[in-house]
Amino acid sequence: MTLTTSEPISRLGLQLPFERATLANGLRVVLHPDRSLPLITVNLWYHVGSKNERPGRTGFAHLFEHMLFQGSEHVPANEHFRFLQQVGGVANGSTWYDRTNYFETLPSNCLDLGLWLESDRMGFFLPALTQESLDTQRGVVMNERRQRVDNQPYGRSTERMHELLYPGDHPYHWPVIGYMEDIAAATLEEVRQFFQTYYAPNNAVLTLAGDLDPDTALKRVEAWFGEIPAGPLVPPVVAPLSPLGGEQRALLEDDVSLPRVYMGFRAPAYGERGWYAADLLTGVLTGGKSSVLYRDLVYERQIAQDVAAWVSPYEKVGTFMIVATAKPGIPIETVERAVLEHVDRAAAAPPDAADFERSRNRMLTELYSGLQKLDNRADLFSQFTTYFDDPAGAAAEADRYLEVEPRELADYASRWMTEAERVVVTVVPRKAS
Repeated sequence: MTLTTSEPISRLGLQLPFERATLANGLRVVLHPDRSLPLITVNLWYHVGSKNERPGRTGFAHLFEHMLFQGSEHVPANEHFRFLQQVGGVANGSTWYDRTNYFETLPSNCLDLGLWLESDRMGFFLPALTQESLDTQRGVVMNERRQRVDNQPYGRSTERMHELLYPGDHPYHWPVIGYMEDIAAATLEEVRQFFQTYYAPNNAVLTLAGDLDPDTALKRVEAWFGEIPAGPLVPPVVAPLSPLGGEQRALLEDDVSLPRVYMGFRAPAYGERGWYAADLLTGVLTGGKSSVLYRDLVYERQIAQDVAAWVSPYEKVGTFMIVATAKPGIPIETVERAVLEHVDRAAAAPPDAADFERSRNRMLTELYSGLQKLDNRADLFSQFTTYFDDPAGAAAEADRYLEVEPRELADYASRWMTEAERVVVTVVPRKAS
């Protein structure tokens, strides 16, 4: 097991040095030393998300995000947070379509605590798994779905958008949190099999960032994780996607006071050059109060209460969304027509030079601001290693925005944002019974 040192430098001079190694069991390790503060972030990514589920059994990855905080063989239930809080540390986790991550930031002299907690739930979670713990967390997740989706204003809109953009057997069709009936139907044996398949060292990336000596840190990683056996080889998810073949529409009634329109399109997968062009286009359209759509719909015509656009960084294909809320008394059809005018304009010609530079500067500002935080840097290293086996991509992210030309934004829009590839979900106030 040998450390490989790298000090990539971006075109703007960003330097994110790191060393990497792979344990015998397949765990990929990235070490990013930063001695400016006596802190260290332990960041663990598992290459499993909702896309690894199947129709009828959705929500497993998100359920495990909760389950893994409920104790393992050597960590009593609900003690994970208490151990960290006793030393002033913080922790959390999150689930996405393509990954699940867990992270702790704690004093650097407590590195062993963070490594022990993560290695114990990787290697010794199943002995603590019981029907009672499953039932408890299933109830928590079902209640979370009620709060965030079912009883949330506009809560079903993006879920419905994905259901129309992607066919029923596509891994981005169903929501990360899962469907209520699937969560309720999960059995203890199915949960056990899901863990054995995906939560293994050879399907994970561990990044340590902060006040560390790489050689010493790697020895501690080996001590805590080295004896955990590798799991089965996880085959890549195959996600073929045929053209949408015509505009798809849905009308949702909800307990809201203002109508809102959601417009969705597919986009290239995260990491592809076209994804960065799409991301820059979102900035041109809605990045701040000087953006094209905000100036027109909110400030000048005053037909929209708000407007936003983003492209989701999915591993297999991106999702480009534009969302606008109508002002009181304005028909939502008026807002939709105005948004479509700008979509057509974006496809017909490159953006104005000033709008393009403003969007790119905004993206770079957000990127560099995020990198000031240790946990964000660690997350970026884990992300590029998980998706592309390339931790150096963390430093090169800014370069990808610098390389995109204005014409590429129009190329993306003309190819991907056509009427035949469009999904429109409109949410309107529920009619009085």
